[in-house]
Amino acid sequence: MIEGLIIGILEQGFIYGIMAMGVYITYTILDFPDLSVDGTFPLGIAVCFIMLNNGLNPWLALIAAFIAGSIAGVFTGILNVKLRIRNLLCGILTMTALYSVNYGIVGKASAFLDMNSKTIFSQTAFLFGKGYFAIYSKLAVILVIALAAKFALDWYMRTKSGFLLRSVGDNEGLVITLAKNPGTIKIIGLAIANGLVALSGAVYCQYGKAFNVGSGTGTVVMGLAAVIIGTTVFKKLKFLRITTGVLLGMIVYKACISIALTLGLPSQNTNLMITVLFILTLILNEFLLKKKKSGVKKNA
Repeated sequence: MIEGLIIGILEQGFIYGIMAMGVYITYTILDFPDLSVDGTFPLGIAVCFIMLNNGLNPWLALIAAFIAGSIAGVFTGILNVKLRIRNLLCGILTMTALYSVNYGIVGKASAFLDMNSKTIFSQTAFLFGKGYFAIYSKLAVILVIALAAKFALDWYMRTKSGFLLRSVGDNEGLVITLAKNPGTIKIIGLAIANGLVALSGAVYCQYGKAFNVGSGTGTVVMGLAAVIIGTTVFKKLKFLRITTGVLLGMIVYKACISIALTLGLPSQNTNLMITVLFILTLILNEFLLKKKKSGVKKNA
């Protein structure tokens, strides 16, 4: 039972960890409160769901979901950069619009995949056989996808475009002096971030084999909590990249939720638990920041 619980925590932790890396781009790098995440996560589920039900390649469905999420991110960026709408409102508008889009893609509020639909897990199950290691088959596939997304993001951040993306959040004037348009860089960042969120939704679709139009509710809160945990608790481990910390942060977050449910917390109180955990994470973050500032003053 304990082994199954741990495997479940790791599986969901890595799935949502992909989403958290997208939130890390908007929240930490761009300093952009992008609430469209609550819409792009189910967008990835919807795109993947309809492709699988039509017998298309499940790996291709992941790519299609990433592209769909990126388009949604571009839309959010255009609202902010071109139409000068406040960033918070841009996310709300995109999230609201995507509710109807996601419903329209699937045609109903909730549905289950056809029994004969192929998934990335059914296609790779033969690699692990039918023995003891079969229980790790899903975890292994999810881990590979999460690490691929992490390493791709790490690589991108070391490129010239990635450097400009980091500069937009820290020092927009520097980007201008380099004769680059900070608005365009911001749109690119939002596209990558929402693409990762939708990719996470697509993996979740094949994991849970279901679609629900409201499945994105609270996604941004989970992502923010994982980012804060990853950038505070694991920040002192210098050998870990921030993206690794974010993945671990989501695993810690999911572990807290799973343990609470195992100890008897009613499932209908999950959202309350998520809120409490997020508040505690913010308090911890504020405490560590004050402690750091006081340490700097003492050294001075």
